[in-house]
Amino acid sequence: MTKQEDMIWNSLPVPALVLDGQDRIVRLNPAAEGFLMCSSRAVEGQIAWDRLAIDAPLEKAVSRARDNTAALFVNDVDVGTGDRAPMQCNLQIAPLTGCEGHMILTIAPRELSGRMTQGKSVRSAAKTAIGMAEMLAHEIKNPLAGITGAAQLLSMNLSPDDRELTDLIVTESRRIVGLLDQVEQFGNLRAPKLRAMNLHDVLDRARRSALLGVAAQMRIAEDYDPSLPLALGDPDQILQVLQNLLKNAGEAAGKSGGQITLRSFYEHSLRVRGEDGAERSLPLQVEVIDDGPGLPPEIAGDVFDPFVSGRENGTGLGLALAAKVISDHIGWISVNSVPGRTVFRISLPVAPREMEED
Repeated sequence: MTKQEDMIWNSLPVPALVLDGQDRIVRLNPAAEGFLMCSSRAVEGQIAWDRLAIDAPLEKAVSRARDNTAALFVNDVDVGTGDRAPMQCNLQIAPLTGCEGHMILTIAPRELSGRMTQGKSVRSAAKTAIGMAEMLAHEIKNPLAGITGAAQLLSMNLSPDDRELTDLIVTESRRIVGLLDQVEQFGNLRAPKLRAMNLHDVLDRARRSALLGVAAQMRIAEDYDPSLPLALGDPDQILQVLQNLLKNAGEAAGKSGGQITLRSFYEHSLRVRGEDGAERSLPLQVEVIDDGPGLPPEIAGDVFDPFVSGRENGTGLGLALAAKVISDHIGWISVNSVPGRTVFRISLPVAPREMEED
């Protein structure tokens, strides 16, 4: 590094690690030394995953990102070390320009009011925000109904030119009611009715629906593993998630069209640790891949948070709802996005044998 690059590296406010092609630690910045509670010299050459306790399997995902020269974003995972209790963080992993095979890993703790608040995660804060929004939605819809009705009555005695104004009031009021309905839907989502389900049947329903509507201008390719066992899930809720992902892909592409690929495969090594501390296997993988412009960099790390949207007039609830559904399934949803390739992946458990026999 040049002297200026070295100054920038040392000034980064978040922990940053440089990994070589075998995921060995090459260098730490001072913030990372503080996070790991050790010097850079003490951990150089060690495998990063041996020093960081992360509640998500990253080795294969990092390897794919390295092979594809792509960035990887992992949100809301607990990261700890041997000397530090886990804290919820966002991870960003990207190729290091000019060093083939090297990756830079940054760890951004999810802070609330300037610091991590004990006993209350960012996720619970988001739930509180949704609860408040749901309450406001209910209170706002009543006066909106009155405004709409009054505008319709006024329009009966107006000239055509003046009626345009009342029609605008009615149209915009109905649009706001539609947005409020989405907020209420988020808060009122029922618990999933888990059963054995064929993922490919659900994918086919989502694909046919998208081709008739939200992604009518796009090609949808299928890349399925026909040997997949039955998944444990609620088919209707998983369908809702897939339809939302397909809708996002269609809207990102716009009128220019493009291609969406629906992919399924089995990854035996994928395991996550739940909030109860128990480790769960999530080997069934479904990916929705599009060749659109990718997520805006400024929101890429927060797309599953409520009210975060990259579209004008977007509510930012679609992906938050998807994350909530998959979380209720004790599953995992993640995104990896670069211009020209965005991959949303859903990971689900296999249905127990006794369910398969029902």
